[in-house]
Amino acid sequence: MKNFRLERDSMGEVSVPVSAKYGAQTQRAIDNFGLSGLKMPAQFISAVVRIKRCAAIVNREEELLAEDVFQAIVGAADAVLAGDYGGQFPVDVFQTGSGTSSNMNVNEVLANLASEGSGLKVSPNDHVNMSQSSNDVIPSAIHLSAALALQDQLLPALERLERVLDRKASEFDSIIKTGRTHLMDAMPIKLSQEILAWAEQIHKARKRLLDTQSQLCYLAQGATAVGTGINAPDLFAEKFCAAISIDTGLHFKPNDSLFEALSSQDTAVAASGQLKALAVALMKISNDLRWMNSGPLAGLGEIRLPALQPGSSIMPGKVNPVIPEAVAMAAAHVIGNDTCITVAGQSGNFQLNVMLPVIAYNLLQSIELLSNACIALADKTIAEFTIDEAVMAESLARNPILVTALNPVIGYLAAAEIAKKAYAEQRPVLDVAEEMTELSREELAVLLDPVNLV
Repeated sequence: MKNFRLERDSMGEVSVPVSAKYGAQTQRAIDNFGLSGLKMPAQFISAVVRIKRCAAIVNREEELLAEDVFQAIVGAADAVLAGDYGGQFPVDVFQTGSGTSSNMNVNEVLANLASEGSGLKVSPNDHVNMSQSSNDVIPSAIHLSAALALQDQLLPALERLERVLDRKASEFDSIIKTGRTHLMDAMPIKLSQEILAWAEQIHKARKRLLDTQSQLCYLAQGATAVGTGINAPDLFAEKFCAAISIDTGLHFKPNDSLFEALSSQDTAVAASGQLKALAVALMKISNDLRWMNSGPLAGLGEIRLPALQPGSSIMPGKVNPVIPEAVAMAAAHVIGNDTCITVAGQSGNFQLNVMLPVIAYNLLQSIELLSNACIALADKTIAEFTIDEAVMAESLARNPILVTALNPVIGYLAAAEIAKKAYAEQRPVLDVAEEMTELSREELAVLLDPVNLV
């Protein structure tokens, strides 16, 4: 037992490792919750620490917290935010649904660090948790951490991907290729038009996420236990939001209904839905790239993705589209995370949602996965892929669907006969149309010129 110390909480004494900065309630959570080995994300812990720091600022302004205790708490919070104590937050994601264990974990670490640094007796409940409850801290931390993760990670990654797509579209603006619907040949399009469609998907996803971020800036802080603000001073919510806005550079506001902020996680569910929409877009883009790269001999072979690694343990020379495959898997994981968050969002029983930790974990994981996926797709696939103009030109010249351009002149049925014959004989539409219509070759060449059809 020499490596342990005794800590006490309202339920009695608990043995805690001597090296631990946390206390009894964290140790109880470690003992009780060993379901996964997954820990709450560092971004989430940092958000809780920021909440404690800003709550201390308001409590000092309200003359509820002595100056020396305030300074001790702020010093401890700054040390944790600097990354010095990352190993002191071991609570499993699958814990009490309110996230009380994680809230108390932060309270205890900050209290112990503040006590050690100042020589004072700083209490995790009476000082660090002053004017707060787990029930408003954890919902606020979900919003705060997700809003900051969007700001620092995903939105910049989306801008980067969009820029690369725009640049690639400009590079290939003169290239015309066969369009496809139902995976079948369709009318021609410019390669740049295909790429710009992807860019627009990313642009719209970014706009939707910006709107989502603004909704995440409404916080539950000040609601305390059930939404009434019990044990918090008047206007605590407004003053807290002013402090956290200064701290982060984002504009946070009290939620219009603090009762709604505790009892529901609708905003987090909506945010996850927008992340899912982005995942769907990335999967579509990744699969388009895979199809266009397929071959090199028996597939479409329109583009060549960068060769990043050997593709087979048995087939020498095989190279696979590994980044689009990885991005598609990440997208599938995000879609799964959204399903979990949707189920968790339904668990707002009366005045409190009781699946908050898994919402926080999945939301932040989805943001991180999508951020990394966007950068990988931009830098390791789209920026570097090349094209095979000869393959595109050959398939375009033999595309019987070009005959669609003759519909207004000779009618749909006559054009269909030309298309069928051209396909059956594997001949250019221009040659067959010259035989089956009264139009001159010159007229047909103009009507069927792909440049005029895009």
